[in-house]
Amino acid sequence: MTEPTGPRIGADEWVARQEERLKDSGLSRFGERLGKRITPPMRFGLLVVGLAIFGIATSDQYYQRVGFNTLYYAALALGLNVVVGWAGLLDLGYVAFFGLGAYAYAFLDSPQYGLHWPTLATMALACLGCAVVGVLVSLPSRRLFGDYLAIITLFFGQIFYNLVGNLNATNGPNGLTNLDPLGFFGLHINTVRQYYYVALVVFVGVVVVLWLVNQSRTGRAWRSMREDSMAAQLLGMPVNWLKLLAFAFGAGVAGLTGTVFAALEVNIFPSNFYLDVLITLYAIVILGGAGSMAGVMLGAFTIIVGLELLSTPDNARLLFYGGIALGLVLWLRPLRWIPIVVGGTIALGFVVNAIATAVWASGTKPTSFGGQSQTMSSWVVELTDPTKAGAYGYAILIGAVLGMTLLKGWMRKVALIPVLYLAAFVWENELVLNPSVTALIILGALLVALMIVRPAGLLGKARVEIV
Repeated sequence: MTEPTGPRIGADEWVARQEERLKDSGLSRFGERLGKRITPPMRFGLLVVGLAIFGIATSDQYYQRVGFNTLYYAALALGLNVVVGWAGLLDLGYVAFFGLGAYAYAFLDSPQYGLHWPTLATMALACLGCAVVGVLVSLPSRRLFGDYLAIITLFFGQIFYNLVGNLNATNGPNGLTNLDPLGFFGLHINTVRQYYYVALVVFVGVVVVLWLVNQSRTGRAWRSMREDSMAAQLLGMPVNWLKLLAFAFGAGVAGLTGTVFAALEVNIFPSNFYLDVLITLYAIVILGGAGSMAGVMLGAFTIIVGLELLSTPDNARLLFYGGIALGLVLWLRPLRWIPIVVGGTIALGFVVNAIATAVWASGTKPTSFGGQSQTMSSWVVELTDPTKAGAYGYAILIGAVLGMTLLKGWMRKVALIPVLYLAAFVWENELVLNPSVTALIILGALLVALMIVRPAGLLGKARVEIV
């Protein structure tokens, strides 16, 4: 029997041929064999061992705190991934459950009401209580999807934020202070390293539970509902109940994580649970790939560690110029244009800087504070007072980048030279001076670029839709 020579029905021939080409590579075959031998549980075990060694290897509390932040954000994002990535529901009030868990710990383990509950009892109550609240919040929205569900959940998040910011019981914007440390079986958790390991245990527990749920009938039903809720309902799946269950699991994870966060912070305030936390969590899920647990973990590490690196000018500068260099190598084709563009940008910089310093010597001396680089001042123009010029340059840069999309071929590559130099000017005179704003700008640019190159995220699976 001969193989059919025509295109196969229901198969993408280009994808099939591409996969065959990839399999021809010896490196690809080795990676495929290695991936089959190392199962996901084994990979996760190696990750946990590495994280445990990291806590022992470093004695710097700053690095331990960054590790703690990464772990609790990863756990939070995994809870959000249940609702968004598995069930396909847009929950914009998720941070409220995180705050409820934190305030539950603050009420039950602090001098506020004279209550000092055992830590395990508080964590269990916060987890179950937030799960119940998640069900109650999702009850009126169980028939809603998409934008309508997003509006309802966003409303709930804003209600929570306004309540804790104005109630006397929560001490309003002044927050609750002097919270008790965590304690387990007579052992009191007092150091950042100990809290790091508590966060690691919570993270591992969340991953194990959610992985088991994802492998169960409920996990498969969630994914079916995400792809097509009407088809899932026609097949007999209880769609409304699945929505309630997804909200309950996500809220429970958020509440549990909130207790650990509150204990380490010692003092909690309403500002700890504002929209910036929600934006960061969605960025983690989108970057890693909605629906992928490994992707969410990778997204948490990339974004949280990246934001910490961007908080210092030297590290931020290294990431900025390194990212530009990597982008040129990956996307500028043919490769012979790379030395042309890089050389042209460097030459343009020295020419412009020489003219600027000759014409305006007093205004082109970088300050010794604020983050401007004394080393880069011989190439990029760094103004003594860059307040207005940096803002104008930023606006011009956005317009120039948009204008480049209208160009094609060699004209776009030539236009890249002044645009790159303008980007360096804006960085040294505006962005590096405002690290908090810059971190959000770079995060947004990273997500936009990722959505263009890989819409499913780093480890997410692309959805196939028939229209």
